[in-house]
Amino acid sequence: MTMIPWGGISCCLSAAALYLLGRSSGRDAELLKSVTRVNQLKELAQLLDAEILPLVVSISGRVSSETPIHCEFSGLRGVIVEETAEQHFLKHNDAGSWIQDSALMLSMSKEVPWYLDDGSDRVHVVGARGATGFVLPVASEAFEESGRSLVRGTLDYLQGLKMLGVKRIERVLPVGTSLTVVGEAAKDDIGTIRIQRPHKGPFYVSPKTLDQLIANLGKWARWYKYASMGLTLFGAYLIAKHAIRFILERRRRCELQKRVLAAAAKRQGQDNEGEKADTSLDGMKRDRSMPDLCVICLEHEYNAVFVPCGHMCCCTTCSSHLNNCPLCRRRIEQVVKTFRH
Repeated sequence: MTMIPWGGISCCLSAAALYLLGRSSGRDAELLKSVTRVNQLKELAQLLDAEILPLVVSISGRVSSETPIHCEFSGLRGVIVEETAEQHFLKHNDAGSWIQDSALMLSMSKEVPWYLDDGSDRVHVVGARGATGFVLPVASEAFEESGRSLVRGTLDYLQGLKMLGVKRIERVLPVGTSLTVVGEAAKDDIGTIRIQRPHKGPFYVSPKTLDQLIANLGKWARWYKYASMGLTLFGAYLIAKHAIRFILERRRRCELQKRVLAAAAKRQGQDNEGEKADTSLDGMKRDRSMPDLCVICLEHEYNAVFVPCGHMCCCTTCSSHLNNCPLCRRRIEQVVKTFRH
């Protein structure tokens, strides 16, 4: 039996990781509660003039830009555009069958300066793609089948490939999207107000409102907490179960060792008495007539030889529970059953 309860330890380590995640989510929720809420963007300039720096705020507005990107496939106007193209094909494997696979052919990303506008003022957003909660929605997804030609098909087949087509995906942050941004507000050299990642604090760009973000973080914090408690209890159960089994096994081994030592001492005493009482042929016959019993169970005749020490004092049933020879304490590498007839 292994000495270390790896299952229980793994559960406890996982519980610790979930606990840390829960604390992080709870801490982020508290930080979001403490940020300055700006109801109208025109108020932000007044807050910055008050020289309360650094100033972490929460603002909301619609995405706008002076130079939006005109998307080729979706026809939308956006401020952040990502395009990917994947070649899909069938590949001949070593087993002789065809499996589907894909390879990235093109990955392109564009971004233009953009801002949030709520009708009262505008605030530029910098580094949104690195913010928590920022996800570009899929604006267009199309699959173009590969052209069928005899020459191209023959070449692909010789290479172990069958071209299926190209999948193009276009992700766009469209103009007019409502967003909530939590970050550090600042003014540049020409007085333009921007919001960016703070040196210390939360940075969120999400279509959810601030209250929804706080509620979502609180929900995850509670979920992590309950999961951590459950894994902790289960891990403690596994460790306790392992410890109890280990203690019972040690106790059983100790009792078995005591019985072996007592039986060996009794057998040694009988042999000494037999040698002192009679060394004649009659004594040898009498000694041979005595059953050779297992020193552990004292019920069956011993018929197991220990390798490498060569001692024979146990039956095969009792020897299966031993790791060391009862007589010389050498480790048992192999047990060989013997036959006397």
